[in-house]
Amino acid sequence: MINTSFGYTLPELSERGAEQTAREIFQQPVLWREVGRTAVADRATNSAFLDPLLARPELRIVLTGAGTSAFAGEILAPALTRQLRRRVDAVPTTDIVSNPRECFAEDRPTLLVSFARSGDSPESVAATELAEQCLTEVHHLVVTCNPEGELYRRHTGTARSLVLLMPDGANDEGFAMTSSFTCMTLATWLTLAGSAVDDGLAARLAVAAEQVLATRGAAAGELARRGYGRAVYLGSGSLAGLARESALKLLELSAGGVVSYFDSALGFRHGPKAVLDGSTLALVYLSNDPYTRQYDLDIADELRRSLGTGNVVAIGAGDRDGLADLDLWQIDGLDDVVDAALALPLVVCAQLIGLHFSLALGRTPDNPFPSGAVNRVVEGVTIHALPPQL
Repeated sequence: MINTSFGYTLPELSERGAEQTAREIFQQPVLWREVGRTAVADRATNSAFLDPLLARPELRIVLTGAGTSAFAGEILAPALTRQLRRRVDAVPTTDIVSNPRECFAEDRPTLLVSFARSGDSPESVAATELAEQCLTEVHHLVVTCNPEGELYRRHTGTARSLVLLMPDGANDEGFAMTSSFTCMTLATWLTLAGSAVDDGLAARLAVAAEQVLATRGAAAGELARRGYGRAVYLGSGSLAGLARESALKLLELSAGGVVSYFDSALGFRHGPKAVLDGSTLALVYLSNDPYTRQYDLDIADELRRSLGTGNVVAIGAGDRDGLADLDLWQIDGLDDVVDAALALPLVVCAQLIGLHFSLALGRTPDNPFPSGAVNRVVEGVTIHALPPQL
């Protein structure tokens, strides 16, 4: 399954502690097709739960999770707000747990969409409980990869909950969330976006991801061998959330060996641009929205002039117009999809980059922190009881 163009054989990946992560990156097109088939098969059941809620104009939708799971919400929230024409907020569980009365200050009917690979992190369950405690009416859409997880067990079969369980292989064994993240993001878009989604979208995204996996491994390896000490990911709208996830993947897989940063295309000039130095790689995601794309092209050109052409990579589905001689990683056949969907094959590029940087630095991607300093499932969090409101 791992394409030979990636640059490492399976035995080499196994020897270097990277087999799980590589396998989970390369399996994504297969899993996305399964997610697409499941969404079609379960449409009637899911609609029976969701349609009455979405028909209520006062309903607030909150997308939540921790770390990578939270970034799924950041990618989806702008697109769902536009499609559903209602308030959709991305609020991490880490914010909900520490400040529940602020996150749920408005006591209005709420659909809490919880993303969780394992469903066992302390904040995952606590966020759902605090929503119940703070709100008069809350419904739950749980999106998870683990049928043994606490979140899955608590919400399966309950009247106010709908659970979307990802395919078996999506429960990543490696440290970094890869196929779990993309499957949960795709399943949620297919379930909530309604008429914006055609039944063939998952298959189209899978074809694009296969293209990335077949053609970009060598280029990612070349970037990793240049010895960059810093990397900046930029994007707009839904792709700002993708930039955040991409920066985290590089930081995690390199075990902090590469300092990574993220921002929006316009926000980067307002101070964060100070991160740039002679060892910086800049990667700019290009929006499919023609208006928004202009700002992405502007910052890409500015970075080209400050860092040099070879140190800036543009990644997107459109053509080369406005890119001068920049390196463009072009995704074919998706220039008509919303950015939230485009984010899925784009993040595969970031996953390949993160994996290659990790290997180039001599890290073990399946477990970049063998000392246990950072864990696959977060540990050490104490959930404190919320006192009654005065």
